[in-house]
Amino acid sequence: MNERDKRQIVHEIDELNDTYCSDCLLKKLFRKERGKKAAHAFCIGECTVGQKMKEYGKKLV
Repeated sequence: MNERDKRQIVHEIDELNDTYCSDCLLKKLFRKERGKKAAHAFCIGECTVGQKMKEYGKKLV
């Protein structure tokens, strides 16, 4: 994978985060009620946006 492809993937992840995650009510609720670790686990394991980010991350490795 070349540097341009990597930058594009990081850009896609940033866009997903800015569009869906920064103001996510579920993330805020889980973080408040269950803690940071539980909120993160929800985002990565159950949220469709988090799963898409995880797929992008695997491409970078």
